[in-house]
Amino acid sequence: MPFLLAIVFWSLTIASMMLFKQGLDARPEAISTAARSIDTQFFITLVVTGGIFVIAQGLLGLFVLKYHSKRPGPAAYLHGNTKIEATGAILCGILFMTLGVMGQKVWIEIHLDDVKSNVHLVEITAEQFAWNVRYSGADGTFGRTSPHLYDAIRNPVGIEPGDPAGKDDIVILNQLVVPVSQPIELRLLAKDVLHSFYVPVLRIKQDTVPGLQTQLRFTADKVGNYEIACAELCGLGHYRMQGTLKVLQAQEYEDWLRQQANETDR
Repeated sequence: MPFLLAIVFWSLTIASMMLFKQGLDARPEAISTAARSIDTQFFITLVVTGGIFVIAQGLLGLFVLKYHSKRPGPAAYLHGNTKIEATGAILCGILFMTLGVMGQKVWIEIHLDDVKSNVHLVEITAEQFAWNVRYSGADGTFGRTSPHLYDAIRNPVGIEPGDPAGKDDIVILNQLVVPVSQPIELRLLAKDVLHSFYVPVLRIKQDTVPGLQTQLRFTADKVGNYEIACAELCGLGHYRMQGTLKVLQAQEYEDWLRQQANETDR
């Protein structure tokens, strides 16, 4: 019986590690340096914690084999060793603080790094159940907005008609178009309830909060079309809140912007 129990422990350990590996392999391709850094951090964390898990479960199986007893009666109880427990707690604290500091470097790159001079600003306003993507147009300045001017068809982000800066603003529904290998800063807003802007290939996920503007940065380095999802349950139509990240070559992006500007002027 002890041998069978040890085999069960070891088998479950191996199966758990295989499931973790399958989860890592199932991730979509990362298309930014920051996304690959996040993947590296996940891998390091998994190796460290997974190694500890394997050692602990392996020892558990060995202890079952070595210390089982056929004698009747309760097992003997031993008081803990304060030095061993304190040493273990200190080592765990150092380990997890180190992993946390390593992860903070990636978080800072996405949220707190200085804004580059050639950054492309894009504003995204979430609502049930769509992403309203706004570009500032040729003047490079966003027009003022007001929630009193929201109109789902003609003015989804509430641009004030009397503001000259908003005359050339471009608003696109559910499609974020960006140039490849150029820094993008997103300004995230919400009109109604909490939403969560999630792009799996960029490994970024950020809540959009009514009344609060949140910044998010990335640089996509591969051309293609990718999924944008809402990762926060935001109502009965939550499943419909899907968008597309479209990464274009620089010239294609400029051509697309001109086309959108021409359509806006009509």
